[in-house]
Amino acid sequence: MTQKEELKKVTSAWKILPQSFYERADVVAVTRDLLGKIVVTNFGNTLTAGRIVEAEAYNGPFDKAAHSYNNRRTKRTEVMFSNGGVAYIYLCYGIHQMFNIVTNKAGIPNAILIRALEPIAGIDTMLARSNKNSHGFDLTRGPGNVAKALGVHTKHTGMGLQDDEIYIADDGLRYNDNEIVVTTRVGVDYAAEDALLPYRFIVRGNKYVSGKKIG
Repeated sequence: MTQKEELKKVTSAWKILPQSFYERADVVAVTRDLLGKIVVTNFGNTLTAGRIVEAEAYNGPFDKAAHSYNNRRTKRTEVMFSNGGVAYIYLCYGIHQMFNIVTNKAGIPNAILIRALEPIAGIDTMLARSNKNSHGFDLTRGPGNVAKALGVHTKHTGMGLQDDEIYIADDGLRYNDNEIVVTTRVGVDYAAEDALLPYRFIVRGNKYVSGKKIG
């Protein structure tokens, strides 16, 4: 079996997450449930995919760390008021693309930042996009590296996550509670007391997780 045939066999077992997965009201629960799911991009017939091993919840209107805190509406945040299940990608420090998933019903601007993936498919393409010669754990460690490896950009903001070019799939993998660590988020000290919220979910001991390793 060729590599292409093997990939087709593997991906045929992946089930694209339904819209209802994203429309749930509890963004923290959705974030936890995203661990183990697979982010897939297929730009120009070039497929890349990685399993989510770290993600952070942002509870829009009530969360000082969220861009949409207090229902703030700007050109950048408008997509967060869409129905759940679309991509929200913004530029951080003028350098890094940050891939987020909008959740909840239209009008409630919740989102989830994907902070780390474990690569599954298209690793050579990920390396080329990242200007790397070899596959190390930093390939998809941290949100900037995630977006770079997947080839996502601010131009993809608003794209539905059941699209042929970007989607999130379920292959049946589930992590038990003892395999998941819940911590505070990274880089949100400006959010005062909300910086202490336990909204970051990581797979215990996974080498692709960003920041200090736990477990």
